[in-house]
Amino acid sequence: MSHRTITLRRTRKVAAAAVVAVAAFGLTACQDNTDASGSSPSSAASESSDSGSSGSSDGGSSGSAGGDQGNGGAGGSGGGAGACTTSQLGFRSSHGMGEGTLIVDLKNNGSAPCTLQGFPGVDLKSKNGSISAERSGLAAPKTKVSPGEETRFTLHYPPNDSGGSGETFTTLVVTPPNETHSHSLPVSINVPVTDGSGSAIKVDPVGTGK
Repeated sequence: MSHRTITLRRTRKVAAAAVVAVAAFGLTACQDNTDASGSSPSSAASESSDSGSSGSSDGGSSGSAGGDQGNGGAGGSGGGAGACTTSQLGFRSSHGMGEGTLIVDLKNNGSAPCTLQGFPGVDLKSKNGSISAERSGLAAPKTKVSPGEETRFTLHYPPNDSGGSGETFTTLVVTPPNETHSHSLPVSINVPVTDGSGSAIKVDPVGTGK
Protein backbone atom coordinates (compact mmCIF):
# COMPACT_ATOMS: atom_id res chain seq x y z
CA MET A 1 0.00 0.00 0.00
CA SER A 2 1.41 3.39 -0.95
CA HIS A 3 1.56 6.23 1.53
CA ARG A 4 1.69 9.97 1.08
CA THR A 5 1.11 13.03 3.14
CA ILE A 6 -2.29 14.60 2.80
CA THR A 7 -3.19 18.19 2.03
CA LEU A 8 -5.25 19.83 4.73
CA ARG A 9 -7.55 22.81 4.28
CA ARG A 10 -10.00 23.97 6.94
CA THR A 11 -12.72 26.58 7.11
CA ARG A 12 -11.16 27.71 10.38
CA LYS A 13 -7.85 27.29 12.16
CA VAL A 14 -7.76 24.23 14.40
CA ALA A 15 -5.20 22.72 16.74
CA ALA A 16 -2.60 20.47 15.17
CA ALA A 17 -3.74 17.59 17.33
CA ALA A 18 -7.13 17.58 15.58
CA VAL A 19 -5.63 17.10 12.10
CA VAL A 20 -6.49 13.78 10.51
CA ALA A 21 -3.42 12.65 8.62
CA VAL A 22 -4.42 9.21 7.41
CA ALA A 23 -2.15 8.42 4.46
CA ALA A 24 -3.32 8.56 0.84
CA PHE A 25 -6.34 10.81 1.24
CA GLY A 26 -6.90 14.54 1.74
CA LEU A 27 -9.19 16.32 4.18
CA THR A 28 -10.66 19.45 2.61
CA ALA A 29 -13.20 21.99 3.75
CA CYS A 30 -16.83 21.26 2.82
CA GLN A 31 -18.18 23.41 0.01
CA ASP A 32 -21.64 24.41 -1.11
CA ASN A 33 -23.38 22.09 -3.57
CA THR A 34 -22.87 22.78 -7.25
CA ASP A 35 -24.68 21.59 -10.31
CA ALA A 36 -23.66 18.56 -12.33
CA SER A 37 -20.80 20.47 -13.95
CA GLY A 38 -19.19 21.28 -10.60
CA SER A 39 -16.94 19.17 -8.43
CA SER A 40 -18.28 19.45 -4.91
CA PRO A 41 -20.11 16.57 -3.21
CA SER A 42 -23.86 16.92 -2.85
CA SER A 43 -26.15 15.96 0.00
CA ALA A 44 -29.37 14.12 -0.68
CA ALA A 45 -31.43 11.19 0.58
CA SER A 46 -30.97 9.18 3.74
CA GLU A 47 -31.65 5.46 4.23
CA SER A 48 -34.11 3.67 1.98
CA SER A 49 -37.61 2.52 2.89
CA ASP A 50 -39.81 -0.14 1.30
CA SER A 51 -41.22 2.40 -1.13
CA GLY A 52 -37.94 4.14 -1.87
CA SER A 53 -35.27 6.20 -0.24
CA SER A 54 -36.23 8.76 2.35
CA GLY A 55 -35.15 12.36 2.08
CA SER A 56 -34.51 13.94 -1.28
CA SER A 57 -32.10 13.70 -4.16
CA ASP A 58 -30.33 16.65 -5.68
CA GLY A 59 -28.48 17.31 -8.90
CA GLY A 60 -25.00 17.87 -7.51
CA SER A 61 -21.97 15.84 -8.50
CA SER A 62 -19.70 14.00 -6.12
CA GLY A 63 -16.16 15.20 -5.61
CA SER A 64 -14.89 11.62 -5.48
CA ALA A 65 -14.21 9.26 -8.32
CA GLY A 66 -17.65 7.90 -9.18
CA GLY A 67 -18.88 7.77 -12.73
CA ASP A 68 -16.72 5.42 -14.79
CA GLN A 69 -16.53 1.68 -14.89
CA GLY A 70 -13.00 1.30 -13.57
CA ASN A 71 -11.59 -2.19 -14.03
CA GLY A 72 -13.65 -4.62 -16.06
CA GLY A 73 -14.31 -8.01 -14.53
CA ALA A 74 -16.48 -11.06 -14.44
CA GLY A 75 -19.89 -10.83 -12.82
CA GLY A 76 -23.61 -11.13 -13.38
CA SER A 77 -24.73 -10.27 -16.87
CA GLY A 78 -26.61 -7.02 -17.29
CA GLY A 79 -28.50 -8.26 -20.34
CA GLY A 80 -30.29 -5.39 -22.04
CA ALA A 81 -30.98 -3.50 -18.81
CA GLY A 82 -29.89 0.13 -18.67
CA ALA A 83 -27.66 1.68 -16.04
CA CYS A 84 -29.21 2.25 -12.61
CA THR A 85 -29.87 5.91 -11.86
CA THR A 86 -29.52 7.50 -8.43
CA SER A 87 -33.23 8.38 -8.35
CA GLN A 88 -34.33 4.74 -8.65
CA LEU A 89 -31.97 3.42 -5.98
CA GLY A 90 -32.50 3.10 -2.23
CA PHE A 91 -29.45 3.39 0.02
CA ARG A 92 -28.72 1.74 3.37
CA SER A 93 -25.50 1.39 5.37
CA SER A 94 -24.43 -1.04 8.08
CA HIS A 95 -21.14 -1.90 9.73
CA GLY A 96 -19.56 -5.12 8.49
CA MET A 97 -18.58 -8.14 10.54
CA GLY A 98 -14.96 -7.06 10.54
CA GLU A 99 -13.75 -3.96 12.32
CA GLY A 100 -13.09 -1.10 9.92
CA THR A 101 -15.67 -2.01 7.26
CA LEU A 102 -18.93 -0.35 6.24
CA ILE A 103 -21.41 -2.08 3.92
CA VAL A 104 -23.60 0.07 1.66
CA ASP A 105 -26.62 -1.66 0.10
CA LEU A 106 -28.15 -0.32 -3.12
CA LYS A 107 -31.77 -1.37 -3.75
CA ASN A 108 -33.55 -1.12 -7.09
CA ASN A 109 -36.78 0.71 -6.23
CA GLY A 110 -37.71 1.04 -9.90
CA SER A 111 -40.09 -1.06 -11.99
CA ALA A 112 -37.48 -2.46 -14.40
CA PRO A 113 -34.10 -4.20 -14.06
CA CYS A 114 -30.98 -2.03 -14.22
CA THR A 115 -27.23 -2.59 -14.10
CA LEU A 116 -24.36 -1.25 -12.01
CA GLN A 117 -20.69 -1.58 -12.92
CA GLY A 118 -17.73 0.28 -11.50
CA PHE A 119 -16.61 2.15 -8.40
CA PRO A 120 -19.00 4.47 -6.60
CA GLY A 121 -17.89 7.93 -5.65
CA VAL A 122 -17.66 8.07 -1.84
CA ASP A 123 -17.12 11.22 0.22
CA LEU A 124 -17.01 11.29 4.02
CA LYS A 125 -17.87 14.48 5.92
CA SER A 126 -16.96 15.53 9.44
CA LYS A 127 -17.31 18.83 11.29
CA ASN A 128 -13.82 19.71 10.05
CA GLY A 129 -14.21 18.94 6.35
CA SER A 130 -14.51 16.06 3.91
CA ILE A 131 -12.41 13.37 2.26
CA SER A 132 -12.84 11.12 -0.78
CA ALA A 133 -12.23 7.39 -0.57
CA GLU A 134 -9.64 5.80 -2.84
CA ARG A 135 -10.42 2.85 -5.10
CA SER A 136 -9.32 -0.64 -4.16
CA GLY A 137 -7.64 -2.96 -6.63
CA LEU A 138 -10.66 -5.23 -7.16
CA ALA A 139 -12.15 -5.77 -10.61
CA ALA A 140 -15.61 -4.31 -11.19
CA PRO A 141 -18.28 -6.86 -12.20
CA LYS A 142 -21.36 -5.95 -14.21
CA THR A 143 -24.28 -6.52 -11.87
CA LYS A 144 -27.91 -6.73 -12.92
CA VAL A 145 -30.35 -5.64 -10.20
CA SER A 146 -34.00 -6.63 -10.60
CA PRO A 147 -36.81 -4.54 -9.07
CA GLY A 148 -36.82 -5.01 -5.29
CA GLU A 149 -33.36 -6.60 -5.25
CA GLU A 150 -30.16 -5.23 -3.72
CA THR A 151 -26.45 -5.21 -4.43
CA ARG A 152 -23.71 -3.67 -2.33
CA PHE A 153 -20.22 -2.29 -1.98
CA THR A 154 -17.78 -2.14 0.94
CA LEU A 155 -15.90 0.81 2.42
CA HIS A 156 -12.68 0.01 4.29
CA TYR A 157 -11.28 2.43 6.88
CA PRO A 158 -8.63 2.24 9.64
CA PRO A 159 -10.39 1.75 12.99
CA ASN A 160 -9.32 4.04 15.82
CA ASP A 161 -7.37 1.86 18.23
CA SER A 162 -5.11 4.70 19.37
CA GLY A 163 -7.01 5.54 22.54
CA GLY A 164 -7.44 9.11 21.34
CA SER A 165 -10.60 10.85 20.15
CA GLY A 166 -9.61 10.62 16.48
CA GLU A 167 -11.77 12.15 13.75
CA THR A 168 -15.43 11.19 13.39
CA PHE A 169 -17.22 11.31 10.04
CA THR A 170 -21.00 11.60 10.28
CA THR A 171 -22.14 11.80 6.65
CA LEU A 172 -21.46 9.47 3.73
CA VAL A 173 -22.11 10.90 0.25
CA VAL A 174 -22.50 8.19 -2.41
CA THR A 175 -22.50 8.68 -6.18
CA PRO A 176 -23.34 5.44 -8.04
CA PRO A 177 -21.14 4.40 -11.00
CA ASN A 178 -21.81 6.35 -14.21
CA GLU A 179 -23.91 8.89 -12.31
CA THR A 180 -23.46 12.52 -11.23
CA HIS A 181 -26.30 12.71 -8.70
CA SER A 182 -25.53 11.81 -5.09
CA HIS A 183 -27.28 10.50 -1.99
CA SER A 184 -26.23 11.18 1.62
CA LEU A 185 -26.39 8.71 4.47
CA PRO A 186 -25.84 9.28 8.21
CA VAL A 187 -22.88 7.25 9.49
CA SER A 188 -20.48 7.14 12.40
CA ILE A 189 -16.93 6.36 11.31
CA ASN A 190 -14.04 7.18 13.64
CA VAL A 191 -10.47 7.07 12.33
CA PRO A 192 -7.25 7.71 14.25
CA VAL A 193 -5.20 10.88 14.18
CA THR A 194 -1.79 9.89 12.82
CA ASP A 195 1.42 11.40 11.48
CA GLY A 196 0.45 10.57 7.91
CA SER A 197 1.66 6.98 7.88
CA GLY A 198 -1.72 5.32 8.46
CA SER A 199 -3.83 3.28 6.08
CA ALA A 200 -6.04 4.83 3.42
CA ILE A 201 -9.83 4.78 3.33
CA LYS A 202 -10.73 2.64 0.31
CA VAL A 203 -13.89 1.61 -1.52
CA ASP A 204 -14.56 -1.61 -3.44
CA PRO A 205 -16.56 -1.67 -6.68
CA VAL A 206 -20.30 -2.31 -6.62
CA GLY A 207 -21.23 -5.99 -6.71
CA THR A 208 -18.19 -7.32 -4.83
CA GLY A 209 -18.06 -8.85 -1.36
CA LYS A 210 -20.58 -10.97 0.49
